This record gives sequence, structure tokens and C-alpha cells, in this order.
Amino acid sequence: VSGSAYTYSYVAFGELVAWIIGWSLIMEYAIGNITVAISWSDYFTGLLSSIKIPALGINGIHVPDWASMDYLSAYNGHQHAQALVNAGKSMANLDDATSIAANAWNTAPQIGGFHLVADIPALAIIIFITWLVYRGMKESRNASNAMVIVKLAVILLVLAVGVFYVDTENWNPFAPNGVSGVLKGVSAVFFAYIGFDAISTTAEECKNPQRDLPRGMMWAIIICTILYIAIALVLTGIVNYSTLAVGDPLAYVFDQIDLKLMSGIIAVSAVFAMASVLLVFQMGQPRIWMSMSRDGLLPKSFSKIHPKYKTPSFSTIVVGFVVAIPSLFLNLTTVTDLCSIGTLFAFVLVCAGVLVLQNRPDIQRGKFKIPYANAKFFIPILFILGIAISFTQFKKETMAFITNEAKVVSPVSFVTSLNGAELQTVKNEISASPIVLQGKQIDAEAYLSNLSEAQYESFMNSSSVDYHKKYESGWHLFKHKIPMWIFFVICLVVTYLSITKNLSLIPVLGLLSCLYMMCELELSNWIGFGIWLLVGLIVYFSYGYKHSKLGKEDDR
Repeated sequence: VSGSAYTYSYVAFGELVAWIIGWSLIMEYAIGNITVAISWSDYFTGLLSSIKIPALGINGIHVPDWASMDYLSAYNGHQHAQALVNAGKSMANLDDATSIAANAWNTAPQIGGFHLVADIPALAIIIFITWLVYRGMKESRNASNAMVIVKLAVILLVLAVGVFYVDTENWNPFAPNGVSGVLKGVSAVFFAYIGFDAISTTAEECKNPQRDLPRGMMWAIIICTILYIAIALVLTGIVNYSTLAVGDPLAYVFDQIDLKLMSGIIAVSAVFAMASVLLVFQMGQPRIWMSMSRDGLLPKSFSKIHPKYKTPSFSTIVVGFVVAIPSLFLNLTTVTDLCSIGTLFAFVLVCAGVLVLQNRPDIQRGKFKIPYANAKFFIPILFILGIAISFTQFKKETMAFITNEAKVVSPVSFVTSLNGAELQTVKNEISASPIVLQGKQIDAEAYLSNLSEAQYESFMNSSSVDYHKKYESGWHLFKHKIPMWIFFVICLVVTYLSITKNLSLIPVLGLLSCLYMMCELELSNWIGFGIWLLVGLIVYFSYGYKHSKLGKEDDR
């Protein structure tokens, strides 16, 4: 049956929890599609700008910045650039991302003061992919297979060529932001693993899903993990990791080492590769809507099958609109984090479902069985070991977390938060500093960023600017730690249940790992996710609960 983690949760937990996870998956796929569409747009516009045909007088096809960027990025970039310029930075010295965003805002046509900024290429690719998915599985499968072959070929080419340009000095330090930085990065990009969930949504179209789906998912995880690690090592070995905050990093890296041909090949192939990812996402979401509709939780029209193409036609069209419209306006960072938290939440519930079904002998079992190891022999030891390491190897960070120790804000955050009078105060303090400045104009952000950690803390301690502008403390600091405290409490509960209920080790580790990565995401993502779930519960109790097939059977 189609429906992915939704169908699994329906069996394990019942209708309400299944609705929650189904609603989460709707957000997960929609946001994932938006994320990929925005990334595709970056590669596509980069490819167009690299096209040069002197004989025809073509020196790159340039799409205006305001027509290839989302509204929020342009607005935030403009505000950020304005704050930095006020702090003494020249427009020429702004980083590329901020400069492009500010230019998009400043050059955009206006209607009554409203800046017309929208990501048109992202809209175009979503319309095309939606049409392809609407036409049916055969066309979608053939297109997807061709795109995957191109994608794998390019990844292998990048590895084969890039390995000769790796400078190991770029790996020093190997983890510049520590273990916490690595895990935060993993949490943010976990949406890359949505594809494995998408495979399960096509169970209804498989000839032998009990055999083919587990094999396909496990091999996909193994191959993709190896390729992800290899690509990350090569990219960060060629250039410093701090320069990779661009929309098209693969093409950018080879452009930096003057391999224009490789950059062009990657740009072309990336257009196809990103389209294949979008195709998988766009194929999976309508089938979740269809499954929920069949259970009576959504209107019947969502489960309507096209008589010719045999696809959930109405759901596919609705999904196209749900993805296309936000892609014009939403920020990439925001949608990435929201997508990750939805994905991780779904995986947490699936792992919990495995544990629940472990003690349900009345449920019919599939052919695939998870190897059993008793968690009570491992989880308590891991829990105690984790606490011991925290108080020995990371004692300073652990005590700062527990005591909610005030934390100095970054130079960029500090400078951009100041008003005019405060900025002038900081500039005067910089002028009086014993450290010699280069140049006459004071660039407060550049100056503070170039200080050592000790020098920066000393400057902030002596500055007369308001304490709350310099330090994050009290509730403003503690609220960001709430998810991690929730994780700690759940760890205690799971450890207790592992001992008393003889839980299976593998799903317990999966549950705790996914939950930890959720807790590494910002509180704002939890709030956004909570609002989405609240809307979902309103829809459920106003429509789904009344029309559910399970509810009707209970009434009988």
C-alpha cells in the first residue's frame, strides 16, 4: 500500500498518530521540493551565465537577480547589506551572497512600493516536473533513471578529477566547529534522506514490494553515504569550507581552480541531477495524500486515479500548486531546516512504531525482520558514557550549558543589531584601540572579525554598548536549549524502558539519533513545525475525524 511512514504508523499507533505523521510528511515533501527547486534554479542560472558564443555575440545569458531569487533572501540581504554599510563596509567589500541579494532588491521592478522579486526558474521546473509525474510512472521512471545515470557519472568525474587538486591543509582543523558543529550540519541537511522514504510511497506500483523495497532502500543508503562522504572530502580539500556557502558548490569549486570545462560539465549535469531529485519528491507526495484520502482523512478527490495515466491526478496538481507558489518567495535556509525537522520527526515515529509492534504478536509480519539485540545491555552504558565524556572531555561547554552562561554574540550579529548612535560609539572605541587599523575608513565588522577570540572578548567587555546587544543571556539564551533538555529527559525515559521492556537496540538507536538531530535545530524551526502540526490537528478534528473509515467502522 502506498503511503510510506504514514501507513506504517497507522498500523502501529492508530489514526491520530498516523494523521500527525502523514501531515508531517506533507510538509516534509513540500518543503523538500521547494528546497531542490531553489537549488536547481541556482545551477540553471549559473549555467546560462557561463554560455559564451563569441561568433553570435553571446557573452553569457544573464537572468536578472530579482527574477532568480526568492523574496525573503533579497529582503534580508538588503537589510543585512544596509547594516554593514552603515557600520563602515563598502558595497564592494560585501560577500557575494549579500551583494547579489542586495542587488536583486535594489534593481527589482516595483508596484506601489512592493518589490517584485521571485524565483522564476524554480517555478518553471516545478511546473514541468508536475506535468511529468501527472503523465504516469513509466514516463517518470524512464526520466528518473536517465537523470540518475547522468548524476552518478558526474559525481564519479568530480571525484576522479578533484582528488588531484586536494590540499590537505584545507582539512586543518578537520572539524572547525567541533562535534556539535558536525551534528548541526547533519541535522540541517537531513532532507537529503527523504528519497529513501519516497521509495516506500511507490509500494503499490512494485511487483514484489516486500522483497524489492528493503533491498533498494538499503543499497541506496550504502551507496549514497559513501558518495556523500567522498564528495564532501574532495570539495573541502580543494577550497576552504568557508567559501562553499554558494548555490552551486560543485561548479564553483572547479571555477576557483580555473577548470572552466569541468565547471561547465558539472553545471549542465547538475541541472539534470537536481531535476531527478525533484522528480522523486514530487512523485512521492501525491501518494501520501492519496493514502490519507483512502482512509477518509482527506476529501475523496485526493484519491482520484486518472483513467488513462493511472496516477493520483488531483493530488498531483494540488501538490504542484503547494510547491510552486512558496518556491517563489521562501528562503532556502528556512525551508531546509523545516524539511529536516519534518523528516526526522517521521523517522522518530517509525522507529517508535517498530518498538511498539515488537510487543504486538497479533500484527502480521513481513518477510524482512530487524536483527534483535536487547537494548538494556547497551543503552544504559551508552547513557552513562555520554554523561562521563560530557563532564570530562567537554567540561567547559557542558557547565556553560547547564548554568546558562552568557555567550558573546558574533561580530556580524553584533554590528548589524546596533542603531546609529551605538554604531558611532563602537567606531569611536575602535579608533581608540591600541591595535593598528589598516586604511582610514573604519569597517567595524571587518575589524572585529579579524580580532582573535581573546581580543574580541576583551573589546566586548570594555565596550559601553548595552549588555544585551553584546551578550546572549537569560531567557533569550535558555530558550534555544529547550529542545536539548527535552532530548535529555527522553533519553532517561528510553533508558528506563530499555531495561524494563527489553526493547530492540537498533530502533532505539535510530530513535535517539534522529531525536538528537531534531534537537540540534533552532527553536524557530520547532515553533514553525509546531504551528504546522496545530493546523493539521484542526483539519483532522474538523474533517478527518468525522469522515474517517476507521471511525465509521467503530460506530458499527
